[in-house]
Amino acid sequence: MDLQTAEKEVKELHQRLNQYNYEYHVLDKPSVPDSEYDRLMQQLIQIEERFPQLKTSDSPTQRVGGQVLDLFEKVQHEIPMLSLGNAFNEQDLVDFDRRVTQAVGMDHSYVCELKIDGLAVSLRYENGLFIRGATRGDGTTGEDITANLRTIRSIPLRLREPVSIEVRGEVFMPKRSFEALNRLKKEREEEPFANPRNAAAGSLRQLDTKIAASRNLDVFLYSIANTEAAGVDSHSGALELLDRLGFKTNKERKMCKTIEEVIEFVAGWAEKRPHLPYEIDGLVIKVDSLEQQRILGFTAKSPRWAIAYKFPAEEVVTILKDIELSVGRTGVVTPTAILEPVRVAGTTVQRASLHNEDLIREKDIKIGDQVVVKKAGDIIPEVVNVLADSRTGKEIDFQMPTHCPECESELVRLEGEVALRCINPKCPAQIREGLIHFVSRDAMNIDGLGEKVIGQLFSAQLIEDVADIYKLTREQLLALERMGEKSVSNLLQAIEASKSNSLERLLFGLGIRHVGAKAAKTLAMEFNTLDNLAEATSEQLTAINEIGDKMADSIVSYFELEEVKDLLEELKAIGVNTEYKGPKPVSLEESTSFFAGKTIVLTGKLEQLSRNEAKEEIEKLGGKVSGSVSKKTDLVIAGEDAGSKLSKAEELGVEVWNEEKLIDELKKS
Repeated sequence: MDLQTAEKEVKELHQRLNQYNYEYHVLDKPSVPDSEYDRLMQQLIQIEERFPQLKTSDSPTQRVGGQVLDLFEKVQHEIPMLSLGNAFNEQDLVDFDRRVTQAVGMDHSYVCELKIDGLAVSLRYENGLFIRGATRGDGTTGEDITANLRTIRSIPLRLREPVSIEVRGEVFMPKRSFEALNRLKKEREEEPFANPRNAAAGSLRQLDTKIAASRNLDVFLYSIANTEAAGVDSHSGALELLDRLGFKTNKERKMCKTIEEVIEFVAGWAEKRPHLPYEIDGLVIKVDSLEQQRILGFTAKSPRWAIAYKFPAEEVVTILKDIELSVGRTGVVTPTAILEPVRVAGTTVQRASLHNEDLIREKDIKIGDQVVVKKAGDIIPEVVNVLADSRTGKEIDFQMPTHCPECESELVRLEGEVALRCINPKCPAQIREGLIHFVSRDAMNIDGLGEKVIGQLFSAQLIEDVADIYKLTREQLLALERMGEKSVSNLLQAIEASKSNSLERLLFGLGIRHVGAKAAKTLAMEFNTLDNLAEATSEQLTAINEIGDKMADSIVSYFELEEVKDLLEELKAIGVNTEYKGPKPVSLEESTSFFAGKTIVLTGKLEQLSRNEAKEEIEKLGGKVSGSVSKKTDLVIAGEDAGSKLSKAEELGVEVWNEEKLIDELKKS
């Protein structure tokens, strides 16, 4: 075969394979058996191997993966990927309709669509060719996951028309694929994924594209980023254009003229939801007319022309097989319900927190009971109540132990607390949990040193305290399960990089009782070095506005311990930074900023700044960021999904800004 013949053959194979792929993965109407598709694919692979110059980015062979990425590059969304406001009941939908009617009049329609429980993505095409795909991220900045998105067969690599367009959609893992993946993980003795959403997100963030290709992901596209450029005048028109270009859209959608029709549609899907081959967590209702969407505009956090109806938490009945105890970092012993596995809101639930002994007594929970389980906010499994009428007499009362299940030290109940606590400082469980806390994101942030790796290192007696983390060798890490050369190199780099963290991260990581991340930052800013803090008296500590007697006593007691003094000297000798590196607070005399001397509360999700970035900027300018709204609050910055804090601010008459106004004022300062 010469090059000219090969070019002609490749072009024909592209057309046939793309058409068969579209019929199978988008229309769900295959016209040829799998064997014929596989035969043609092998034929194309052989030609591309012989003539590598004919392999293009839109070739069907590019869907099998094989590329190994170093990292995911950041992507700035030219048009932000906004979140939607939420509705939780019929009244919320009626209120939404009232607001729409007040703005645009009675003559409007809604498009109702299923809310797919997956990962939002943005796909960009130039002249019909797929050139980039990215995650939503924080709405303005996402991650480039183009290579992994190419492996999803329902995403076209070349459109049916040579248009330049950016589209948004939801990548998801079908239930069947999720169940198959978790069966495989269990066979390999790996931790199964909690739900299809997590599985989809984890698959798209694989650096090895072959792994992503093996996960059988799917996608529904639901919007065009720039509808004006696309030449459509309605949301329904945008969906029709997506269909025409070869995208996969969800056909379970309906145009509704009234809110009553919307409510009827919602009620129908609340019942039909379990029978879908993929997970949904609600419905999305959008005003159809783009002109009316422009009139309605946006709030600081979401469009006024759309709302997401969230299904109520699903409740199911299962058997409580046992109650297991775990010992936390502070010695608190927490009971956990071990359940007969049951599907709740898209997840197989086998465990649920019981919080403490008092809750078990209050709900009269016995081992062997039939219990009602729900996921609070569709996230956290919770035992709601017991079906006492179903008892057979074989149920067993649960008794909290008198001694620690890990070290057998006597448990105590401190005054004013409901929890039982192990106060043995050498308790293995507390040491292990303390190590996990030390490397966590808000503490020393050592990426790659997660709970499983810490568990392996601790079991092998390679680490006994946090200083040992900095003594780990390449050979020790390579001996661990599923730790290759690249993983070990990355982990050693992360450990070394953590040495230069600012003091507040180290303070929080040490796990001093009552000292959270915010207090650690306050202490680091006030005392500047670890040595200064270690020598501070209770009087000096309580003189700081946010430090109370209990926290002050805990800090003083901590630094008086000989083993703590030895540990801190060891950390310093290893090269761990013990000085504050962040911005210094500006005095009122020095500052001319609006924020100087004001108490400010941040609530909700910000789009352009992270909460920590906003906090740091405000503190640089002499402002104080508080966690709660009171009469002393001067200003509340409300982002997306602002809840009770915003309500309280409005109730007290506290001034409220959106993020845009905050950024404008920061620029002035």
